[in-house]
Amino acid sequence: MGNHSVIVLDFETSGLSPSLGDRVIEVGAVRLEGGRIVERFQGLMNPGFRVSSFIEGYTGISNAMLAEAPPAAEVMRRFAGFIGETPLVAHNASFDRRFLDAELERLRLARSQEMACSMLVARRVYPDAPGHSLEALVRHKRLPTDGVHHRALADAEMTGHLWLRMIADLQAEYRLNAVPFALLQRLSKVSKAAAPAWLRQAATP
Repeated sequence: MGNHSVIVLDFETSGLSPSLGDRVIEVGAVRLEGGRIVERFQGLMNPGFRVSSFIEGYTGISNAMLAEAPPAAEVMRRFAGFIGETPLVAHNASFDRRFLDAELERLRLARSQEMACSMLVARRVYPDAPGHSLEALVRHKRLPTDGVHHRALADAEMTGHLWLRMIADLQAEYRLNAVPFALLQRLSKVSKAAAPAWLRQAATP
C-alpha cells in the first residue's frame, strides 16, 4: 500500500496564528512505513500562558493539564529529532506548517523537508465526497477512528489512515505500481478538473 515513509502530524494550538503570539499546546504524529503506522509521538506542552476557555472546550486540553506539561521548547526539540528529514503530511497543512516553522524558529532550527496536504490531495482523489474535513473523510471512507477529534495524536492517526487509503485507491483506480510522496504533493497542486487526466498520464509507462 504505502510506497514511502512519511510522518503525519497534527498540532493543537492556543489560537489560529503564530504571528499573533499563538503557540502549540499539543503535538501528535505517526510514522508510516510499508503501508502501516510503525511509530507514534505525542506530547502536551506548556506554552507559558493560560489558554482560553474556548480552546479548553474545543480540544479538551485544560489549563491544569498544560500547567503540568513540559515546556514547549523541550517537547519541540524532541519532536524535531523524531521527524528528522522525513517528508511530512498534515490535514490543512498550511496551518500546521506555520506553527511548526514558528516553533522550530524559536529553537533556532529550520525545517528542511517537504510537507504535503492530505486535504488538498483528498479533494483531487475524492472530488465527490460530501466534505473534505478530516471528520467528513473519515466517515466517507469508513476509516478507523476512536471517535476522538481535536486531540493531536487521534487526528494524526486518522490522517495517516486517510493517506494510506488514498494511496491504495489511486493504485487500484489508475493501476499505479507506486505512489511516491512527490506524486501526491504534485497532485495537490493540479486543478481538480485536470486531476484524472493528470493521474492517467502519471500511470502511463
